[in-house]
This record gives sequence, structure tokens and C-alpha cells, in this order.
Amino acid sequence: MTITPPALSVFETLESEVRSYCRGWPAVFDRAQGARLTDEDGHSYLDFFAGAGSLNYGHNNPVLKRALLDYLERDGITHGLDMATTAKRAFLESFQNIVLRPRDLPYKVMFPGPTGTNAVEAALKLARKVKGREAIVSFTNAFHGMSLGSLAVTGNAFKRAGAGIPLVHGTPMPFDNYFDGQVPDFLWFERLLEDQGSGLNKPAAVIVETVQGEGGVNVARAEWLRALADLCHRQDMLLIVDDIQMGCGRTGAFFSFEEAGITPDIVTLSKSISGYGLPMSLCLFAPELDIWEPGEHNGTFRGNNPAFVTAAAALDTYWADGQMEKQTIARSEQVEQTLLSIADENSAAGVHFRGRGLVWGMEFAEKSRASAVCARAFELGLLLETSGPESEVVKLLPPLTVTPDELDEGLSTLARAVRETA
Repeated sequence: MTITPPALSVFETLESEVRSYCRGWPAVFDRAQGARLTDEDGHSYLDFFAGAGSLNYGHNNPVLKRALLDYLERDGITHGLDMATTAKRAFLESFQNIVLRPRDLPYKVMFPGPTGTNAVEAALKLARKVKGREAIVSFTNAFHGMSLGSLAVTGNAFKRAGAGIPLVHGTPMPFDNYFDGQVPDFLWFERLLEDQGSGLNKPAAVIVETVQGEGGVNVARAEWLRALADLCHRQDMLLIVDDIQMGCGRTGAFFSFEEAGITPDIVTLSKSISGYGLPMSLCLFAPELDIWEPGEHNGTFRGNNPAFVTAAAALDTYWADGQMEKQTIARSEQVEQTLLSIADENSAAGVHFRGRGLVWGMEFAEKSRASAVCARAFELGLLLETSGPESEVVKLLPPLTVTPDELDEGLSTLARAVRETA
């Protein structure tokens, strides 16, 4: 397939220069269903980006779409602030019965606003309020959002520079395998905590991603996460797991931290929690941490009732019987085998891969090659994005509902793009 870039006049003349994804995918998209998008000229693209992880159940999932249309057609509440509504009740009941209770998680549920960074800001604010301390520890190559509090615990220098002011009260520590196994886990962190002359103020909390998506698909080992949870407990720090991109089944289990057998004090969810790409986020926390005063943290669009409708439908459809996790693990093995073959074929070029569930990264020693692979993949009808501090990793993030045939097609296209950019 040969793609002819369209005339993008109104986007180029009116829209801000801040736009990014559209530069790598110069098409005007018109329709989408499942794992495919179609542009206005009728070209079809297989989507291995899935709305940056917001479309775990694919585009316009028919079950979720039907639930949404039925709700809108009966004039259901669309904007509800934090008022009690039938849609919110249905979601909370499904979330409690399908997600929380079977995992013995006693979390309270907070609706902090529509986006992931809203959830992170709420988590940081609550941790500081509970502990009465300002400092937060994050990790190298972390990404937690673009608002100021979230940027302060984000590692990427380019994104941090956009703040325009000092980003304070955040201290980075080495993520798992940052020193290639040459330094014992948490040696530096624990030494700083115990040394009264270290200059590290006692942290209120530690925030971590179990798999760093934007940071380069860096996968934390289960034993590293368990050791971190233990350190937080011993040092009286809250553990916040940012599950915005890796939650909702992306790594297999509903929560990405389940494999490690830990129970974070606070968890943030967004992206695919609505199931349909509608703005929605959650901040979950242990009941004893719920010391908010009414209205102390709020937001106009925290009551997006159409998102509650599709979220409940997604839970009822995909998580009530445990089959989604099994399917994701099977698809994961399919991806891993293909990436192993690609890496073997390109061993001389220093190609490595890593991942869990249906999030995978392929890293290139020649850093610019990742962008070239994504560009060629687009020309061949596959949407891929890069990640990592120097965009050196090709990131695979297909919908969890992708079929085996679609997965084979996309992986074959990826293999071709790698060969043709050698």
C-alpha cells in the first residue's frame, strides 16, 4: 500500500505546533472499528497504539457502543459533577463486585477529574495531606503526566523543561535494572533515608509504574516491586502505583501490580477504565487514607456519566469471567515469539525487546532507527509509536481484543519494516 500524504491545510495553519502524533501519521482519519482505522481516502491501518492505551477493547467496541447509545437515547445524565446518578452507581457496583472484592482490595474510589494527570495530582496531594510531608520519590525514566505536580515526578528532560518553572519536592531514584544489575536494589535509596546528612527530606510517598510505558517499556521485576513495597512500609512512606497505562488488563491481570503480590496504598487509573476512550480517571486508596474534606479536591468534569456507562459495560463484558487475562497471556506469547525472531535476525544490529502482556518494546542500538521503523510501518498500514528518552524504542500497544490473525498481520508488517530500514 502506498500512502499519499493528504493536504493538511487547516491543521497546519490553525492548529498549534504542539501537535505530535499527526506528524508521524500524516493521514486524516475518518472511521475506526476494532483494531483498525480508516482514513478519508479509504486506506485501512492496523492500530498497534490503541489511543496510547485508552482503547484496550478496540475502537467503537460494539457492546460498549450499544450500552452508550441506549443510555444517550433515553436522555441519561451526561454531566453530573459528583452527584449521585444511576450510571455512577452501576459502575461502582460493577467495579466493587468484579474488580475489588475478588482481589480483596478494600479501596475507596475517588473521581478526581477526566485525565490521568488529574488522578496523579490527587494521589500526590492526598499522600502529602496524610503524612504531613512534601517530598515525593519517583524513578528514573518515569512518566506521570503533564500538569506541574505530575511533571515534578516525571523523568523526561524535554517534558520537564516545558513547565517553565522549577519542579520541586520530587526526588528521582534508580528504576529496576538502571545499573544493569551491578548495584543491589535500593542501596542508594535506603542509605539516603537512613543518613541524617543526606539532604533527602523524609518522603510522604513513592510513586512508581510497574512497566514504564513512555520511559521505554522498562519492566520492573516482581521481586523488585515487593522489595519496594517492603521499604515503603518500613520507612513509613505511602506506595503509589501509577496504573494509568498498564492497568485495565494491559499486562494480563486487571492491575499490573497483581503479579508481584503487593497492595499499594494508592492506585491511579485512567485511559482504558472508561473502555471507550471517554475521559475518566480514578484514584483508589486505603479507607484509612480517606481524610478529604468535602470539596477539598474537585473538578467540573469528574462526573462524566457516559464514561461510567461504558466502563461498567467493559467490566461486565470482559472481566466477570476471567477470560480476558487468559487471552492476553496467549496473545503475549504470540508477540514474544515474533519479537524473538526479529531480534535474532537483527542480532548484529543490537536489537533487544522486553515487555509483559500486550505492551512490548523493541530497542535499537542505533537510536534513530526506531523512528524509521515506525515511519515505514505507517507506509505499510501499521500504526506504531516510539518511546524512551531518546525515542529509541518501538512500542507495541495493540488492543487487548486484537485477533490472532490481526496480531500476525501487524507483527509481520513490523518485521518487514525492520528489514527495510536496516
